[in-house]
Amino acid sequence: MTVMRKGYMGKIMLVDLSAGTIETEPVSHTVYESFLSGMGLAAHILFHRIPADADPLGPDNMLGFVSGLLTGTGSLFTGRWMVTGKSPLTRGWGEANCGGRFSPAIKRCGVDGIFFKGISPSPVYLYVDDTTAELRDASAVWGKDAVETENALIQTHDNPNTRVACIGPAGEKQSLISGVSTDKGRMAARSGLGAVMGSKRLKALVLAGTKRIVPHNPDEIKRLSRICNKWVRFQPPFLPGILTAPLGALMRIMPWAVTQDGLLYKMLLRKWGTVSMNQMSVEMGDAPIKNWNGSSADWGFFKSSTSNPDRIREKETMKYHCYSCPLGCGGICKTTGKYTETHKPEYETVLSLGGFVMNSDMETIFYLNERLNRAGMDSISAGHAVAFAMECFEKKIITRADTDGVGLKWGDPDAVTYLIEKMIAREGIGDILADGVKLAAQRIGNGAEKLALDAGGQEPAMHDSRNDPGFALHYSADPAPGRHTNGAWLYYEMYQLWKTVKKIPRLGPIFMKHSKYKSDRNHARKGKANSEFMNVMNGSGVCLFGGFLGAKRIRIFDWLNAATGWHLTPNQYMEIGTDIQHLKQAFNIRHGILPKENRVHDRLLGMPAQTKGANRGRSVDIDALMSEYWQEFGWDKDTGFPSKSTTDRVSSIS
Repeated sequence: MTVMRKGYMGKIMLVDLSAGTIETEPVSHTVYESFLSGMGLAAHILFHRIPADADPLGPDNMLGFVSGLLTGTGSLFTGRWMVTGKSPLTRGWGEANCGGRFSPAIKRCGVDGIFFKGISPSPVYLYVDDTTAELRDASAVWGKDAVETENALIQTHDNPNTRVACIGPAGEKQSLISGVSTDKGRMAARSGLGAVMGSKRLKALVLAGTKRIVPHNPDEIKRLSRICNKWVRFQPPFLPGILTAPLGALMRIMPWAVTQDGLLYKMLLRKWGTVSMNQMSVEMGDAPIKNWNGSSADWGFFKSSTSNPDRIREKETMKYHCYSCPLGCGGICKTTGKYTETHKPEYETVLSLGGFVMNSDMETIFYLNERLNRAGMDSISAGHAVAFAMECFEKKIITRADTDGVGLKWGDPDAVTYLIEKMIAREGIGDILADGVKLAAQRIGNGAEKLALDAGGQEPAMHDSRNDPGFALHYSADPAPGRHTNGAWLYYEMYQLWKTVKKIPRLGPIFMKHSKYKSDRNHARKGKANSEFMNVMNGSGVCLFGGFLGAKRIRIFDWLNAATGWHLTPNQYMEIGTDIQHLKQAFNIRHGILPKENRVHDRLLGMPAQTKGANRGRSVDIDALMSEYWQEFGWDKDTGFPSKSTTDRVSSIS
């Protein structure tokens, strides 16, 4: 049998859950050359195959699991996989990104993606190895949490190659803020795609293939990987965790800022993981506090000290590395209480269940991190739901009559735990909150809508757009709104794309902070470059943190050429990123999404501006910024609609 030496497998698997059929389908080289693999391939498939009127939780929605073009080729930081579909949370383009060790398992089954349609009459899981692809009865694991499910399925199949992606009770109960779990705690959490999986009665994917993944030029990939790894291993002595908060405070008070080199953040990640930013982000104004209504003045050194990265690292028993990652920003921790072992909570989880709800009890956060992972529920959206409920209670929009007599006091760890448990069980007030703050506010009424902080239905992440307006732009204008991984001005600094990509803004070593708030073409060009590069990374399976090393250190464009045998320039790859963005935006338009309605809540924009804390006096003119960004893509500046000719061009590729 001839092995394709392109890095990609050239096929997808199509599973009809209603009919119980499985087939493979070839994908043309033209599609890969136009959209890469991963997210780009998924956008191509789903644009053509999900009807415009499809119910996200109905049989016509398709759910796609895709691996990246570079996954398994010997390149580094290329272990990301993505789950895609029509989001029940935003009712438009939905995507969630995850690490762990599941990504190469997709390709080792001989395909670049596995796509599901229909609804199974009973709970099932998909099993695939080198000779078998079949749907099997999942009744024995339906109702189990994600860790229990993964353990049971691995034991059942007793194969060292077995990798599992599954939903927990939140997905089974079709919570619109549920995700998909792998590696007993790595979550593809965003866009509510766990609910889609639950609606299809698909409990898990169990993959145990061993097909070879062969790049065009493996020697060149190894050479590029050795260069990248030298930068990863560069780790001079670094400051202790107790000094991260003062460093953040210093960054807050300076009128100017240093253009960030991602090598600095890499050092933080290697030492502590994403929790390195816990206190620093609070002090510099990056971390939203108290449902975006508080500030660093409300959550200062002493309150945030329980999340000091050194205190969290004390509980770490071993480093956790995703597939092909030399960095190892994750960790396995020992804790007290019901769950004695858990994945180290990420920055997003610590802040969403910490300062965002004014909770300083780290033991509660460790417990709820594991609880949410096992339930398969997004910790960002869950934290938003808790903060929303607490503010509703504070303003007497809901009362003890709505909460089984429990008072929802800011900072009360028991109240936070109560709400999370109710959401997982979909009981009482939790049943209202388990579908996100937008729907919860509509159900509660009485002014609750003013307290629901969302972007197009999805809760934004724990990065304050009043500190970095690039987050406001990408929360609002990206086809998958509310996601912090889409882009920010800080990301543009760390990518350093201007060193390899022509005709994009170059940054000097320092800049005045007030310049970040201009809504001009220069910033729109930076936003467009962020989106393009993110699409290239998601088409390749590259981790965002790898991208932060900078385009000269992590040679994504060169890796792609070595994997495929293509001879494309960095600018040509960025054009591929543009076409992926066109396709995702066209998907939204087809499904009735009005892009301007994805605009974030005024509170996230400093309207009105805060009067104290790191972001006092700051506001973002998001409408002007969105208009400039849309124009850079060639879309209508007032509506965000791509032209018919653009949509026809990208959708006609086959």
